[in-house]
Amino acid sequence: MIRYIDSLEGVSVPMLAGFFVGWPKPPVAETHLKILRQSDYFLLAVDDESSKVVGFINAISDRIMSAYIPLLEVLPEYKNQGIGSELARRMIDHYRELYMIDLTCNKETQPFYERLGMQKMTMMMIRNFDRQACASGENE
Repeated sequence: MIRYIDSLEGVSVPMLAGFFVGWPKPPVAETHLKILRQSDYFLLAVDDESSKVVGFINAISDRIMSAYIPLLEVLPEYKNQGIGSELARRMIDHYRELYMIDLTCNKETQPFYERLGMQKMTMMMIRNFDRQACASGENE
């Protein structure tokens, strides 16, 4: 059974292993935990059988007008089970009173977000790919 939580109580670094698949310079699990701690809001999908975090979503927000969802991931072996959709729906519901809830995604994931009521927009960005691991030096 998958359980959805918004607390890090009882969550340890080893429970966060396996995310950021395909990233050239992925953050390590310790950094992942820091990202969750410093987010304004996050949700975790936990497999009760394995006690492993199998999906997560996080947001940064001013809690007045806007929220930005930087990350939504589900472990590869748990994809296509509705976990990502449930995480996104719960996050959108959490911020439903705000004027804007934004995220950036790849073209191939746009249909997923459109099914959740989001619409395509034009955006601008800066990506420092050499900082993708979120480490101060080389990939720690």
